[in-house]
Amino acid sequence: ECYVQNTAREYAKIYAAEAEPLEGFGEVPEIIPIFLVHRPANNIPYATVEEELVGEFVKYSVRDGKEVNFLRRDSEAGQKCCTFQHWVYEKTNGSLLVTDLQGVGMKLTDVGIATLAKGYKGFKGNCSISFIEQFRALHQCNKYCEMLGLKSLRTTHQKQRKATSMKSKNLPNPSTVKKTVSKKAREPRDFISSEH
Repeated sequence: ECYVQNTAREYAKIYAAEAEPLEGFGEVPEIIPIFLVHRPANNIPYATVEEELVGEFVKYSVRDGKEVNFLRRDSEAGQKCCTFQHWVYEKTNGSLLVTDLQGVGMKLTDVGIATLAKGYKGFKGNCSISFIEQFRALHQCNKYCEMLGLKSLRTTHQKQRKATSMKSKNLPNPSTVKKTVSKKAREPRDFISSEH
């Protein structure tokens, strides 16, 4: 939990450094730090500690990858959280997505990270890869995405879907294909699953 949130926090700091100087961008979301505390005399020897957030707690995006909560997407904080997700996605070439953005105003906590199955630069997230796919399909750019010069995901996603549908139209009918499976293909494979 600490590793994920503090990793996301480092990305948020870089995002802030790029966004804050832009004219009209304004305040940038901040992911608060979380600390692991060792309490050897306690029944539960480890605990996490973080700043208390006072005010209305809002989920700007959710863990199931459905981008920004539709009830909150028009708020400034919601739009900037969405832009932060897009920025991280673009900076990591689609390999990493910060998700489950929630908090009070621009202060965020308890975030999640989704990575491709192999991870990103040695880091594996705590959310399913499907969150990345859903974000790519659902994301709608806003004025903050434009201010940062982020590329639209709509055209990229539509091109990928079109290429996939074109390939599937050219595939032979599976019932007419003779099925041969090599010995290597029959060997069991390791699958990675993630629940959240």
